Amino acid sequence: MLRSASVQIFRQLVRHTSTDANLILERSINRVQLLGRVGQDPVMRQVEGRNPVTIFSLATNEMWRSGDGETSSTGDVSQKTTWHRVSVFKPGLRDVAYHYVKKGSRILVEGKLDYGEYVDKNQVRRQATTIIADNIVFLSDNIRDRT
Repeated sequence: MLRSASVQIFRQLVRHTSTDANLILERSINRVQLLGRVGQDPVMRQVEGRNPVTIFSLATNEMWRSGDGETSSTGDVSQKTTWHRVSVFKPGLRDVAYHYVKKGSRILVEGKLDYGEYVDKNQVRRQATTIIADNIVFLSDNIRDRT
């Protein structure tokens, strides 16, 4: 009984019905959480006629051990670093990010994925993936400040 009621509530949250009886609009989720270190001090940019944006890069790492089996403690440790472009448009958060995010800081970024296209200075079309930040959690001071 309880499970049936919770399933029904979930369906109501996820699905909205429009005035057209045949058209059902379903909600979707575009959420990202990244935990890593800042690769460069933020820059603030503003294109004429648009709101300013704070931009910085964030590195995340994956580590694994190659060897015989998953429980093996022998083998080489490999690491892969992935770089992410983070853009902050929210006015209050944009200013906090610009003033307090520093290269080497360990932060958690919550937001959404955005895919776009631009033309570079050589007139070549490029694709870009950006994290649009909704929240930033500061987890540590700058690694260079710890001595």
